[in-house]
Amino acid sequence: MDHLIQQFKEIPTTAISDAMEGMNNVDSGIKPLKEGYRFAGRAYTVQLPVGDNSAMLKAIGEARPGDILVVDSKGDTYRAIAGDFVIGMMKTMQIGALVVDGVIRDLGAIKELDFPVFSKGTTVASSGKYGVGETNLPISCGGVTVNPGDLVIGDMDGVIVVPQSKGEEILKKAKDKLLKDEQRAEKYAGNPEEIKKYITMMTSKS
Repeated sequence: MDHLIQQFKEIPTTAISDAMEGMNNVDSGIKPLKEGYRFAGRAYTVQLPVGDNSAMLKAIGEARPGDILVVDSKGDTYRAIAGDFVIGMMKTMQIGALVVDGVIRDLGAIKELDFPVFSKGTTVASSGKYGVGETNLPISCGGVTVNPGDLVIGDMDGVIVVPQSKGEEILKKAKDKLLKDEQRAEKYAGNPEEIKKYITMMTSKS
């Protein structure tokens, strides 16, 4: 496995977001179907027209095990881009996760599959298959530009995209942020006097 992916899997998205100064956070309306879902992997991108999920099948066949399917469905929340059958195929083909700025359906069955899905919610309406849509190209998902091969990380707090050219840099910054947070927690936890000093220090800056 890509060493960057393995290390990013251990880091909260909040720390990665801080390392990127709040940039490249996917729309907070895109949430995991289950809080315990967590993933990191390389983006395999899909661009769908509203109401047609043909390119989803193409992407499932093209993507490599561990890849994250990141889907631009134009924010449509009326028609699902996938149901339990399509999600089941993703799991069988060892796709890492699905991130979409749209909706899915068959919620109960998908939860039973225990496959990481991050979406805007659910619907009852299906999409058609008219043979349009594209894969493996730059897209926009949840307000963020995503290129094939970018690092995508998700957990209960949300999803963030790290450009592949900045992977090593952001990983180091995120690790440094985590270390500082741990040191701060140790210093102030259970210590009212230190907390008072911290509050005074922070509020005196304004």
